[in-house]
Amino acid sequence: MLAVLTIGLALALSACAGDGEESTELTLSGSSEFRGVRQLPPLALPDVTLTDTSGQKYRLRDHTAGKVTLLYLGYTNCPDVCPTHMAQIARALKAVSPETAAQVLVVFITTDPDRDTPAVLREWLDRFGSSFVGLTGTKDQLDGVQTSLNANPAAKIPTEGGGYSVDHSAYVYAFTPDRQEARLVYPSDTSWEDYAADFRALIEKGKRPS
Repeated sequence: MLAVLTIGLALALSACAGDGEESTELTLSGSSEFRGVRQLPPLALPDVTLTDTSGQKYRLRDHTAGKVTLLYLGYTNCPDVCPTHMAQIARALKAVSPETAAQVLVVFITTDPDRDTPAVLREWLDRFGSSFVGLTGTKDQLDGVQTSLNANPAAKIPTEGGGYSVDHSAYVYAFTPDRQEARLVYPSDTSWEDYAADFRALIEKGKRPS
């Protein structure tokens, strides 16, 4: 089991192309029956309207109501952390029953709106699951979403050849279907077995992290 996290300051940035793991200012205490890391205090689902991969407006709170929502902010050119998270979640959804999987909504919000057009997001997300939701918006909107989740806004890091990578928080946030609060977060080393176990606990057993 992973320990309880009390996050006092904004989550530090994590370069998808870098060597380091994400780090936080935190206090560890207690234990949890869930595999995810306890988020204290809980984080409210951002009240924002972004643009989905079909070019339609997508009010986050409306579309995610009633489902366990896994929210992640990343970018499609990420070589490691972002596709790893998505692949682990996709495998977990195949491991649980179809009824359980149908109650989980995966939302990927880009931190690289310059390159991640709706079409690019859709093509990339379809590698993991056709039901995965991809969202984009203006830089101000995306920065606001990250700030509301106690994460520092993503930053471009120049690379050789004139390109860039993106530093961003690398946690998946799990929001409850009723209060739409994130009481669990998942770091980059979370396995599909961990995700599957928590899907079963949250949905099949009806447990809620306090």
